[in-house]
Amino acid sequence: MNYATDNHIGNSATARAKKTKTASRTARRVYALDAETKRCRRGAERQAKVSTCGDATDGFLRVSFLPRLQENKTLQACGDISKMKNDFYSSLDNLAGHYRIVPMPTSHFEYPYNMALAVWDLEEKLKKSVGNFSELRLLQDSHRTYLLSEEKYSTGTTLYYIPIEPIYQMLREPKHKQNAHLLLSVCSYLYHIADVPYYRQQGSYLYWLYEMHREWTEQDEDREENEIYVREFDKAELIGDCMGQKSFSPMNLTFFEKRLNGFKSRDAFDKQCLEIGKKAFAIYINYPNESIFRNAPTHYEEEHEETEDDSIGMEKYISFISDTKGWLYESIEESINNEFNEYGAMDEPTILKCFDGSELTENSLDFESLLFALLDDMCALLYNYK
Repeated sequence: MNYATDNHIGNSATARAKKTKTASRTARRVYALDAETKRCRRGAERQAKVSTCGDATDGFLRVSFLPRLQENKTLQACGDISKMKNDFYSSLDNLAGHYRIVPMPTSHFEYPYNMALAVWDLEEKLKKSVGNFSELRLLQDSHRTYLLSEEKYSTGTTLYYIPIEPIYQMLREPKHKQNAHLLLSVCSYLYHIADVPYYRQQGSYLYWLYEMHREWTEQDEDREENEIYVREFDKAELIGDCMGQKSFSPMNLTFFEKRLNGFKSRDAFDKQCLEIGKKAFAIYINYPNESIFRNAPTHYEEEHEETEDDSIGMEKYISFISDTKGWLYESIEESINNEFNEYGAMDEPTILKCFDGSELTENSLDFESLLFALLDDMCALLYNYK
């Protein structure tokens, strides 16, 4: 679910809170999960089949290892083999033309080895030629047999949390006001166009986490430092509301180009801010209406096959946040890591292309590659500010 789209700060219903445990904190520049997510992988068994050999002295070097035939119900159990083969090779031709690859001739092999070999060959070539290629599947429904490719942008189990308090501090420092104004233009683009959720936006994942932790803190009256902790919540809410109401004005987009052109670099920090501003503006110009959730995974797999585990939604690991320092963030981070480690996988930008004869759109993950690189740079800059 895209929490940012069509929701204004404070206008939507609060998301349902789920109580979580704590876990060890992370300590990377861009905060990552405690452990790599577990994914179910397809088998990768191989069966060696030797080609015509030459002299015995160098015979081993001339061996060709072909893929082992997978135990595949689609290949093994089909009443009309002739139709299935025709469907398959028609789908293969469409896929090869789309990705501009030349498949290995396999039709002269016997069924079902010909199809298994063709799929293996396509996978190997797609891995080399398609940057975000993830998987190739052979599917069959009641009407046809066809290939489906999956392209996926890997986020690397990273929390893309953009702290807003450092920009608030820059606004109060005369020497960094131009930096703050430029970064506000970047934030406005990320919030209004790219749909990055905001932690003071009711219904967002981080909103109910802050609310839940505040409630726990206020109920724990025995701690001497409790008043100090409650003040951290007050500060996070005050700064968040201030930046949300004043600094995320659409006027920041109007003045984006002007701020870039008038920006004066005096040191390394200024150069970093300017570089981030240029990257964000280029994405804004080239992709003026694209959301970071545009290729969030759909329920295609749920409709076609059973799934074992739920996954972490993209809206949970992409967001603006108050700050990434201090007791409050450490407390929230522990709950996040603990909850995320209970999932089997993370949702990542994914494109499924079905080669069943229907028209294909020229979708790609170029936008996601640029935008996640921008988020990485933005987080690094603000994490290390003072």
